[in-house]
Amino acid sequence: MDTTTWSALAEPNRLHIVELLRDGPLTVGEIADRLQLRQPQASKHLRVLLDAGILEQRAEANRRIYRLRPEPFQELDAWLEAYRRIWNERYDRLDDYLRRLQANTESGNENES
Repeated sequence: MDTTTWSALAEPNRLHIVELLRDGPLTVGEIADRLQLRQPQASKHLRVLLDAGILEQRAEANRRIYRLRPEPFQELDAWLEAYRRIWNERYDRLDDYLRRLQANTESGNENES
């Protein structure tokens, strides 16, 4: 797992930019307006996200349109999947244990009647 993605997403404004771009491409001006940032600040954050490979941009007349690249998020998802499996296995074992415990408790109550 490339730590560049994590580093880029660790800054709150950059994470907010990524969240905005989930809904579709935006210009730097639209991003700055929605996050109430000055355009130079927004541009600086966009540059970090571009350099990390999280975004791509295309030129349209004198505007730059930014959008998310799927690959870094697919890599994050693949990395997280190993942890999901571990937790799902642990929850499954806990469910099995609780079912056995409940069955033992219920069978113990029936013997008392």
